[in-house]
Amino acid sequence: MAAATASLNAAHLASLAAPRHYEDNPATRDTPWIKWMILTLSLLFFAGFLLLPLATVFVEAFKKGWDVYLAAISEDDALSAIRLTLIAALIAVPMNLVFGISAAWAIAKFEFRGKQLLITLIDLPFSVSPVVAGLIYVLLFGAQSWVGPWLIEHDLKIMFAVPGIVLATIFVTFPFIARELIPLMQAQGKDEEEAAIVLGASGLQTFWHVTLPNIKWGLLYGVILCNARAMGEFGAVSVVSGHIRGVTNTMPLQIEILYNEYQFAAAFAVASLLALLALVTLVLKTYIEWQAARSARDSQQG
Repeated sequence: MAAATASLNAAHLASLAAPRHYEDNPATRDTPWIKWMILTLSLLFFAGFLLLPLATVFVEAFKKGWDVYLAAISEDDALSAIRLTLIAALIAVPMNLVFGISAAWAIAKFEFRGKQLLITLIDLPFSVSPVVAGLIYVLLFGAQSWVGPWLIEHDLKIMFAVPGIVLATIFVTFPFIARELIPLMQAQGKDEEEAAIVLGASGLQTFWHVTLPNIKWGLLYGVILCNARAMGEFGAVSVVSGHIRGVTNTMPLQIEILYNEYQFAAAFAVASLLALLALVTLVLKTYIEWQAARSARDSQQG
């Protein structure tokens, strides 16, 4: 009976691994003109809604020459906005990294009361408008809040200062790493961790030598997305920043101010830096996906 079961399992795995010829499936067989029409529409959509706006940013940024571009991105307010954007990202991303790994590990590897509530709270920033999130922080830490007088008395500034921007950035970005790791850890199961513990490894050793190597590509993917969102966030940061020029303006807010002042070349110059960030993020994302697929193939062949 065991031998028969093993042979059936082997046959099932072989059928899953065997290449599938989708061309022979009538449900996926279309005439050539339909395929070309779908491909053309996809390319037109891609060009019209992605490539054209991206190209416009760089064209407008360099429209008045390289000297104007360098002057725009090296201006004091622009440098302050770049610096503040980097500071917010450098604080928010590591904190979300710790939270994301901890939450994903707890949800994927353990059963506990309140697990579904934790998953719901992780998804909360996806359903709440960033503007509403910023307003919530204003109501919590603003001058009219219940802690406002105490903050003023002790000369602690949260709203319309760097701490408020960091808090808003953390709120809107903390689901990215956790949401990337949870399904990955659930798919991997608990067998390797349980085997390591049986062999005498501690919980920390199991995490560093078993769990972390298995999730490294998904973790990097989540960090890249989290960083891109942190640097490009506008709504929540706009509410809590106070728009103090040269002090609490991030790059997106600086772009808005320059555009409203009809300084189009300067606005597009700063916007080009965010566009470059998006392109770098896309390249890194593609590379990580390729490495993850390669690692999966190597593990299957091994």
